[in-house]
Amino acid sequence: MKKSFKSSLLNFRAAILLTFIMFSSMAMEAQMRTYVTSGGEMIFSFATIDNNGINPNNIVRFSPVFNLQVYGNFDFNKHFGLIAGGSIRNVGFINENTDALNSGIKKKYRNYNLGIPLGIKIGNLSKLFVYGGYEIEFPFHYKEKTFINGSKQGNKVNEWFSARTPSLYHSVFAGIQFPYGMSLKFKYYLTGFFNEGFSETINGVVVTPYKGYKANVFYFSLSFALFQNNKVYYSEYKNASNFY
Repeated sequence: MKKSFKSSLLNFRAAILLTFIMFSSMAMEAQMRTYVTSGGEMIFSFATIDNNGINPNNIVRFSPVFNLQVYGNFDFNKHFGLIAGGSIRNVGFINENTDALNSGIKKKYRNYNLGIPLGIKIGNLSKLFVYGGYEIEFPFHYKEKTFINGSKQGNKVNEWFSARTPSLYHSVFAGIQFPYGMSLKFKYYLTGFFNEGFSETINGVVVTPYKGYKANVFYFSLSFALFQNNKVYYSEYKNASNFY
């Protein structure tokens, strides 16, 4: 099963890369507009959770700060383009146990990730269009907090380049860019949040806290002025007879 999933994922990534190369070569023969845009991201995140057969309550996590996206835009015409760039993203999830043994225990997990997105956009690029693609993300700072009956406990984890998580995440995203600058995006992480093989020694005992803990984060987010240069660009060129 895992082998089949990895094979499918590799094929998906190869297809995305080949598509990008194909359209890039097409752009060499056509007039293309390139520009850079950026914007923040207000993230509302959740996760699909199976902790060794236990499914705790999933609480929405709101992270409005320290989320930055920068896109290089490659527009072939007014209706189709490519995007590629970079991001820094604060993403994670919150769960609260409801089983009798661990009732009242709430956990907060988050990573800061460095991402490299690659995608396409289709529609009226100066007004309303859809976009989507693939992003690879590299976690570089991990934090974990524990609350019992609403009280924060002392065993907080705060680590750079933590072994508690995978070295990279694969994800897919899709969104809608509305007129006047607002963008709504949905994202799903194909890679599980934790490194299930992680182990540590506590009081002389080796423990594996994430073994069997399967959690895949997904979120929706709001951005503003993420593709703001489009308005300037198309107002400059809409009357140019030699464009497109």
